[in-house]
Amino acid sequence: MDRSLGKWKLPQPIDVREENEWLPVPRIARTIPWGYEVDPDDEDILVPITDQLDYLEKGKKYLQQYSLREVAAWLSTNTGRSISHLGLQKRIKHERQRKDSARSLRKWAEYAEKAIKKAEEIENKRVGAKRVHTVEGRI
Repeated sequence: MDRSLGKWKLPQPIDVREENEWLPVPRIARTIPWGYEVDPDDEDILVPITDQLDYLEKGKKYLQQYSLREVAAWLSTNTGRSISHLGLQKRIKHERQRKDSARSLRKWAEYAEKAIKKAEEIENKRVGAKRVHTVEGRI
């Protein structure tokens, strides 16, 4: 397939990450995600390629206005590393799922903390509770 997608002008990313910096992540699969490379010292660690990840963050914003194919072509052109529109879609989908599950787990943890505090309050306020008997005798 030798056809061009045509010409379009997307704004260039400027100051995508001001205070946050990208951190290395553990390698959990054979496939190396777009925006990362294997650490030369440790094969189980993936080192971020900040330029690619910055472009990816900017590309996510462009998806509101442009198609997956256009943004994927723009990313490939500007970073020098190819990514297909399906690869981009999969990457964004998995990030969204991880954020949603993390949000749910945090909420459940909050509910559990409240329930534990409430149970402790009830136990402490309880009067006339039965005493626990042991095999050796009464306490």
